[in-house]
Amino acid sequence: MTHAIVYSEHGGPDVLTLTDIEIPSPDAGQVAVRIEAAGVNPIDAKLRAGLRGPVPMTHPRRIGSDGAGVVTAVGEGVDGFRVGDPVVIFSAGGLYAEQAIVKVGSVQPRPPQVDAATGAALGIPVGTAYQVLRSLDVRSGDTLVVHAGSGAVGQAAVQFAVLWGATVVATSSPSRFDRLRELGAIPVAYGEGLEQRLREAAPQGYTAAFDAAGTDEAIAASLALVEDRSRIATIVRGADAAGFGIRAFSGGSPEPLTEQQLAWRAEAVPVVLALLATGRFSVELGEQLPLADAARAHRLVEAHSPGKITLVP
Repeated sequence: MTHAIVYSEHGGPDVLTLTDIEIPSPDAGQVAVRIEAAGVNPIDAKLRAGLRGPVPMTHPRRIGSDGAGVVTAVGEGVDGFRVGDPVVIFSAGGLYAEQAIVKVGSVQPRPPQVDAATGAALGIPVGTAYQVLRSLDVRSGDTLVVHAGSGAVGQAAVQFAVLWGATVVATSSPSRFDRLRELGAIPVAYGEGLEQRLREAAPQGYTAAFDAAGTDEAIAASLALVEDRSRIATIVRGADAAGFGIRAFSGGSPEPLTEQQLAWRAEAVPVVLALLATGRFSVELGEQLPLADAARAHRLVEAHSPGKITLVP
């Protein structure tokens, strides 16, 4: 037996409970991993609350798609991993746990320079940012605005775009300006008058926009500043993006990701691990909490607490 977080009904953070579960041996194409850290993402809270994913509940569900740990067993036909290997896990399920069985396609070797909490912080944020920027074809010479630039997805987007040679302006609260400057972005405060402040920050104009905020002002400013609406994307306003003539990825978008977009999301994790190993990428970590404090972790995420929240079994 091992411990994992489950929920049997939709609701607030207190529906998350620590429970004993059975962990089988890995099947062919799978590895067993002792979880050292699990990343807590906003989508986790939305799934728990019933705002995303299948409803109604028909059975208890486990939670958590990003993590890091050490391989404890290897299934038949698995090459490239051995017992004792440190790994990063992404696009998996049930990682708020002490142990998990994971498809080998969702596992990457973790370099010694990357600790477990940092590895657990990667999956959804870096995958989303990388895929959206690739979809928008952001490159050298572009001027990009990233709305909610100080969040985990926003910080990843800023760093990718800067590495690729783009000029990046990022919106946030003034308290987060120093972090954005560290990452190479020009910070701009959100709120009334946003469009004018963005124009002043980049008089040359904007060629692309990445909305990770979902506010009306972020959408309105993007529409006013970027002429080509095919180079405006949101990860929050999926349901009404078509009405604006912009692109939507996640955020309740009715359009599924293409095979290419899914491939970009998977590609992001090894790309970032290599960058981290050479000191060319930065992950801002927040509170690290015991597994039993999953409810508190969700409250911190819903309150937009700075830094990536992780659970440590």
